[in-house]
Amino acid sequence: MAAGPRPMLATSGELPAGAGWAYEFKWDGVRALADASGGALRLAARSGANITVAYPELAPLGTLLDDALLDGEIVVLHEGRPSFQLLAERMHVRDPVRAARLAVTRPITYLVFDLLRHDGVDLTGLSYEDRRDRLESVLADGPRWNVSPRFLDGPGTQSAAEENRLEGVVAKRRASVYQPGTRSPDWIKVKMDLTGDFVIGGWRPGVRKIGGLLVGVPGPDGLLGFRGRVGGGISAATEASLLAVLEPLRSGACPFDTVTRDDARGAIWVRPTQVVEVKYGQRTLDGRLLFPRYLRLRPDKSPEEVTDDA
Repeated sequence: MAAGPRPMLATSGELPAGAGWAYEFKWDGVRALADASGGALRLAARSGANITVAYPELAPLGTLLDDALLDGEIVVLHEGRPSFQLLAERMHVRDPVRAARLAVTRPITYLVFDLLRHDGVDLTGLSYEDRRDRLESVLADGPRWNVSPRFLDGPGTQSAAEENRLEGVVAKRRASVYQPGTRSPDWIKVKMDLTGDFVIGGWRPGVRKIGGLLVGVPGPDGLLGFRGRVGGGISAATEASLLAVLEPLRSGACPFDTVTRDDARGAIWVRPTQVVEVKYGQRTLDGRLLFPRYLRLRPDKSPEEVTDDA
């Protein structure tokens, strides 16, 4: 079975407005082209690598669609949202027995958002609008696949993505053709960044004096629940101002309820009296912040006011 084209890619930017755009949720998963032909299914990663064996629960697509090439995102849903952490256990599996077992215990969902070929006809030269109409007429939602929704209200889609803590929004020009292997301004991705307040429990030295702040949220036992290390966004000037505040607060006791040996290595603990605002992408299942960046100290806020909104 011949491999299909490389997927079209989006550029980063601000959310565009106007009647010429449609909007979809950006899913936190693995991009995959699904080629159904001759009763069989081949799944190709963004790189072109064959990943069919890793996701046996999608095999029925090969018989459901006589001849089609789909584009979409493979995700593992947890409490209604994609979890890349859970998907990671599935991504590199190449043993059919283990893949079959994981398909039962940690099933994936294929969120389909484009149709590139149908019944032997290449559709990449059609507009996004026409391809989406055909996709929705050809593919019904199944046990492990769904057609990803599209919307015409950009701000509303962005608000829904923020409210549901999704990765972001992809705006697609409705008149645009599909450009295989191209990163095109006809698709614009807008990632959602979250912010939150956390209590500083210490820091770890790195190349500079502060390699990363160790932050958490107050728990019922008076200790902090660990939420990770924050190293991004700390300039030399910021480091100097942080040290001026934190050095007098040094303590010999760890203020966290649990912290891994790696996170605690070389740590300098402080009395947990200072609150910091952090920007981050998502959280792991155990509450750690992904891609955190320091924004500012919050001298106007006490640790007792910090709550965990994960």
